[in-house]
Amino acid sequence: MQTVKVNSLNAWFLAIRPKTLTGAVIPVMMGTSLALHDATVSWLPALGCLLFACAMQVAANFINDLYDFLKGTDRADRLGPERACAQGWITPGAMKRGIGVTLLIAAAAGLGVLWCVWSHLPYGGWELVILGAICMIFAFLYTTLLSYKGWGDLLVLLFFGLVPVCGTYYVQGFTITTNLLMTGLMCGVSIDTLLVVNNYRDREQDAVSGKRTLIVRYGEPFGRYLYLGLGIACWLIALLMTLRGLLSTDQLVWAASPYLLLHITTWRKMVRIRQGRKLNTILGETSRNMLLMGLLWSLAVAS
Repeated sequence: MQTVKVNSLNAWFLAIRPKTLTGAVIPVMMGTSLALHDATVSWLPALGCLLFACAMQVAANFINDLYDFLKGTDRADRLGPERACAQGWITPGAMKRGIGVTLLIAAAAGLGVLWCVWSHLPYGGWELVILGAICMIFAFLYTTLLSYKGWGDLLVLLFFGLVPVCGTYYVQGFTITTNLLMTGLMCGVSIDTLLVVNNYRDREQDAVSGKRTLIVRYGEPFGRYLYLGLGIACWLIALLMTLRGLLSTDQLVWAASPYLLLHITTWRKMVRIRQGRKLNTILGETSRNMLLMGLLWSLAVAS
């Protein structure tokens, strides 16, 4: 266990969990690449979306850290990375203030995007206000209630896939297209593999804590094949978009197929490890795989 001064800058840096920010960057990148493809790109709103997404990811991390600590979920037998409140690096009062600050930053970024584009929006900007409010509400509901009821995977599909990808494109192209919805779904299923690894690793501890994830409910084999199936689904969505003409066959080969191959390789390692802290290496590989998917797909669409 590392020694960290209470409420120090280092403590806050660890609580932010910088590696998780890839889950905020990838959807914005994919939405913007599609806007670039459709010649509707607008960089200032895109940057605002990136700031909003990153601030919301940090706020969600803080909320997760605080409320899992208050619920007693982060026990001594925790297998995942250490948490700031549970380790005493950040006091609960300071974490509450940190949540408030990050949500204010997210709100400011959202208002900045709204200021840039409100005159072009079909509904006067109220759709963005409502969407931003929903994002903040569900950031709380995820940790405090819904993740304990097995809704985590659906929320990832929505709030790390469809909502940020479509929202990023919408403030640039002011419309929603079929390719956009498919892109959001592709992004969501890829990022959900990260949650599945977490839940697969923690299935025994979650069962003790009363956290009824899908893997706790349906067992280890279900979790194993859910992980594999999500990666395959991601590639199949890319194939469908290729058939629709968004990508060429060559682009499918170099932009989506490497992800599928790496995903299957990582899955085979996960099955061999099966349980324990060694699964944290699978977490790292999964993050790498989904980042590669986002980068290559965005390059292919924007080219």
